[in-house]
Amino acid sequence: MKFSVWPNPSRTPAEVLDLARFADDGEWHCIWYADHYMPNTGDESFEAGDVHECWSILPAVAAVTSRVRFGPLVAPTSIHHPALLANRAATLDQLSSGRFTLGLGAGWQINEHAAYGFELEAPGARVDRFEESIQIVRSMLDDDRTTFHGEIYDVTDAPSDPMPVQEKLPILVGTGSPRMLAITARHAQEWNTWGAPELAADRHQVFVDACATAGTDPDALHTSVQSLVFMTDDASKAEKILAGEMGDRSIVGSSEHLVEQIGRYAEQGFDEVIVPDFTLGATPAERLEQYERFDTEVAAHLR
Repeated sequence: MKFSVWPNPSRTPAEVLDLARFADDGEWHCIWYADHYMPNTGDESFEAGDVHECWSILPAVAAVTSRVRFGPLVAPTSIHHPALLANRAATLDQLSSGRFTLGLGAGWQINEHAAYGFELEAPGARVDRFEESIQIVRSMLDDDRTTFHGEIYDVTDAPSDPMPVQEKLPILVGTGSPRMLAITARHAQEWNTWGAPELAADRHQVFVDACATAGTDPDALHTSVQSLVFMTDDASKAEKILAGEMGDRSIVGSSEHLVEQIGRYAEQGFDEVIVPDFTLGATPAERLEQYERFDTEVAAHLR
């Protein structure tokens, strides 16, 4: 099993780059970074807080690393034009000598769309846009010229220079919905979802069913999952977290318990576990210490 890091976009660039170097020096697989503009509130309201811009951070990550993969988790097609996404991806792949993965999603965060004037379409229309976008991006990463005439996008003999270093630069789709999974099975190389083992197992089965319908071997796609990680020996604290709003997206307990829980992901067929730093401490030093502890006490037993 592979393990990856995911810093909160509120972290300073210096901390993110320190984490990137740490991951690159170790056995971590990838460093992921969220593509958002403000803290999420669940509605149109705003709250203060730094959110560093994904496509400015990613080139810096490429520059300070030489081995670890990296990419957005995930770029919303409700905001980014597919030609821009393809060109960014190819450029970053060249910058990193072929270490980039393009994570895509349909878009969901209400307040950033409202604040900046990006239309957050109804779910069906949003997925229609995503379905056209991923086909255009895939073609522009693979082919010298792209022509696509859809209901939303009209692309005619568009050049794709520069091309990526990787022969097949992977596109990851972050989703748990059946229709998005059907699109993933047809057009993507990787799939990502949230969830503790119970929720992840249900979503993985939907993924397998979508692949069967599309005639795609599910083992041909790299799959990843993330949950909030709480390393604690305090049973009462663990019980409270699991009973909370994010309980079905959290893994909580001792190092030994986390080894057992994460081992279930491998049994379910997941290839990669992404560890967000959101719950790992209040300071850069605490968060790095927790990543080091997770690496030696958990990940080392499952790689």
